[in-house]
This record gives sequence, C-alpha cells and structure tokens, in this order.
Amino acid sequence: MQTLNFPPFQFRFKNSENKLFVFDEIRKKFVLLTPEEWVRQHVVQHLIQVKHYPKSYINVEKLVKVNGQNKRYDIVVFNPDGSIFLLVECKEPKVIISQATFDQIARYNLSMNANFLMITNGVSHYYCKLDHENKKYQFLNDLP
Repeated sequence: MQTLNFPPFQFRFKNSENKLFVFDEIRKKFVLLTPEEWVRQHVVQHLIQVKHYPKSYINVEKLVKVNGQNKRYDIVVFNPDGSIFLLVECKEPKVIISQATFDQIARYNLSMNANFLMITNGVSHYYCKLDHENKKYQFLNDLP
C-alpha cells in the first residue's frame, strides 16, 4: 500500500482467499484492505495515538440519513454528551480533494451537526471548525 502523510502505525493483517484484510480496532474485525480503507485506518490510528481521542468515542462506517437517503460516513468522533465533535471523510490517495468532496461532507453534516470536519485522501488533509450559529466555517491547520 502507498505511504501516507501520517506517522507510521502498526497494523494487523491477514490473507484470506487471496485478499488482504486489516484489523479495525473500532469495529473489532478484519476488513478488506482497499486504498480508501488504508486511509481510514491511518486516520483512526492518528485520532487514537496522536490526538488521544478515546476509542470509545469513535465510530467507523455507520449509516446516516441524508435527504431521506441512506449514506455511510467514514469516521465520527463523539463528545462525552453524545453530540458529534468530528466528522471525517476519507478518500483513496489517488482521489483529488475537490469542491465536490467538501459538498459531500457538508451534506452529511446537515443532519449530523459536527463541530469539526476533516477531509483527507491520506496525502492532503483539510480541517474545518464550524460556527453553526452564524453558518460559517474556518479552515484550521490541525484538529484540537
């Protein structure tokens, strides 16, 4: 897999039927290792090991209703009160982060109301702090 713009992390792998799987600490199971999953697993480890967010506050790949349609978010970090602290959108490394990517996470966030957004393809990372009251956002250099 491609080297990403994250510190090196240790992962558990397994082969099954000529396919490579990586262990997801949050879902507590092996998942098929795709380029997007490689990015997602790096983000999870970054959130746990670098940002020190508790594992128990992190959710990976759950359904969310967006405009009446079932969608699946990549990663959410909750606040202790159950509100959403951070919504993360992961793309595979070859996907260029575009306005369409920002539009996608903005649509998801209409129903989720996260305080912060992160968009990454594993190479480029973008962070935003949301001001829901004034309907504005501010780009940040990193997550708090």
